[in-house]
Amino acid sequence: MATDTTGKIDMAAGTPEELTGLLVRKTVRNEALIASWDQVRHATQAVTGRWPVEHHFYVRGRHYSPLLVTETIRQALALLTHTTHEIPLNHRLGWESVRCDVDPRALAVGGEPAEIELLITHTGVTRRRLGSVHLSARVGVLRDGAHLATAELKYTTHPPAIYDRLRGEYADAREAFARALPLTPPAPPSRVGVKAVKDVVLTPTDTPHTWTLRLDTSHPVLFDHPHDHVPGMVLLEAAGQAAHARFMSRSSTAVCFDTAFLRYVEFDQPCLITAEPAEPDAWGRNRVKVSAAQAGRVAFTSTVTSEPTVARR
Repeated sequence: MATDTTGKIDMAAGTPEELTGLLVRKTVRNEALIASWDQVRHATQAVTGRWPVEHHFYVRGRHYSPLLVTETIRQALALLTHTTHEIPLNHRLGWESVRCDVDPRALAVGGEPAEIELLITHTGVTRRRLGSVHLSARVGVLRDGAHLATAELKYTTHPPAIYDRLRGEYADAREAFARALPLTPPAPPSRVGVKAVKDVVLTPTDTPHTWTLRLDTSHPVLFDHPHDHVPGMVLLEAAGQAAHARFMSRSSTAVCFDTAFLRYVEFDQPCLITAEPAEPDAWGRNRVKVSAAQAGRVAFTSTVTSEPTVARR
């Protein structure tokens, strides 16, 4: 896939599959969920995606993980960043906040791949003088024409010069990735709501409701290429697993993640994950506040809301 010296993409180069994989930041082709996109209005785009019937990580039992919605949105926003907003591919994207509300009835796995439609409206795009861009977006998500989710996000892109200055000694992704701490023992998979040891991102500690972040950098979904810091999707997965261990059961589903990304989480330092009950929401749904702290500073918080799992009708 060709880019020029400014990081702009040659849209005529490469196959459609290569182009889509590049734009959504996935190197494993089968993990790219986006099929197409189109302009609806000046600030609104329609993006289509497809979920497989079987997936070794995002299909759990007879349901999709709610975080597959967030991953689909992440890929769609990355694609629009580099196409509609013409932000060079060498800019680095990072989330500031994400709130995603999912209808659990729409997470049941069917007999055919699920067609996903996203209507994305950017409510703000602010371009800074030195090249950074701050964006905010609202997203409505349909599955096979029925309501699936809504989301609101704020995120930022930085050109290489600014990003490298922000990241300092961690700016080189391959070097930072190689400095990851040795893999630690897993929590029992059933305790954190996953099927396999490889998918566990938490290690128990002697303190109740506290874990260390467990980073298997060989995981083909969470780490399909080197990163200079722990990705937001990994932290969200940790929040979901911690909430499950703290309060949830097999018969409940996480339906909302209300998240703030405050600092980068590094690979070469321990990161503590804690989960504490929060007040129920206005509909009486259970909530858990999950925090991630590194070097004594909070880097991430997510309030996870759950409700009983209901099969889609």
